[in-house]
Amino acid sequence: MPELPEVEVVRRGLEPYVASRVIERVEVLDARSLKRHAGGAESFVRQLEGRRIRSVARRGKFLWAPLSDAGCAPSIPPPHGEALVMHLGMSGQLRVRDGAGRGASQASEPHVSEGPAPDPATHLRIRLHMEGGARIDFVDQRIFGGMHVSPLVNTPDGLAAGTGTKLPLIPESAAHIARDLLDPALDEESLVRRIRMRRAPIKSVILDQGTVSGVGNIYADEALWEAKLHFARSANGISSRKIRELLRACRDVMNRALEVGGTSFDALYVNVDGRSGYFARSLNAYGKHGTPCPRCGRALVRVQFQNRSSHLCPYCQRRR
Repeated sequence: MPELPEVEVVRRGLEPYVASRVIERVEVLDARSLKRHAGGAESFVRQLEGRRIRSVARRGKFLWAPLSDAGCAPSIPPPHGEALVMHLGMSGQLRVRDGAGRGASQASEPHVSEGPAPDPATHLRIRLHMEGGARIDFVDQRIFGGMHVSPLVNTPDGLAAGTGTKLPLIPESAAHIARDLLDPALDEESLVRRIRMRRAPIKSVILDQGTVSGVGNIYADEALWEAKLHFARSANGISSRKIRELLRACRDVMNRALEVGGTSFDALYVNVDGRSGYFARSLNAYGKHGTPCPRCGRALVRVQFQNRSSHLCPYCQRRR
């Protein structure tokens, strides 16, 4: 499933084509991708057509676009307005095509391949036609992701809701998601205290999107390796200094992944112009079981942990 770096790459790629632009037409080719939208396809189209996208925002793995009225407001707007929420799930893609049907990067960088076109017979679920001629295709092979329109609500701390927005408003459907480690409004000392109050294994704590968002299995394993922490250690038994070191490792790993477009292991994760990320080539622990630890040379191992795999060095990350 895409984690914070992959979703941020999509956000950055999407923003130039939709921010401050009107949604001129909406096509729903498969209503199953609207399972979280109350009212079905007709309501979804009615709430979007003619609305202007203000920006593209992200918190953790959640993307949303605050909407303003552009001549076609909903009949009873919520007190703080609405947002189009886009969740990629395990296989969702947001693909940008320009007015001529070309991929986004082909329009601006002709030497870059645009990647395979979405298959309208099997994978294209929703299409947005934007002012200026751009087309946004939501492609989802397994239909675990989707789109919906959500009312905006105030953030509890009154600060901007996430990356890409200055509004202290977040979609109601994402209000339970904690701030992420790349959010400038994150109170890290408060986060350290919350983590140290938990008796659960440290890996499950940093994977809890209600504690800190955006971290998934890949970057958890990488950060735990960098911080020399065993995934099963109880969070309340780890010092504040070591928790800060782990959070710093999470942030560093995700920033490095962002620089190379995220991590791709198959064709399902691509950015808006169809290109894969390359951070998989730089991973130190995740998926590297049986190979030497880059730090000590001993063999990395893979073990089961809460219905998922964990990758670690049994020497560097001994459980104390």
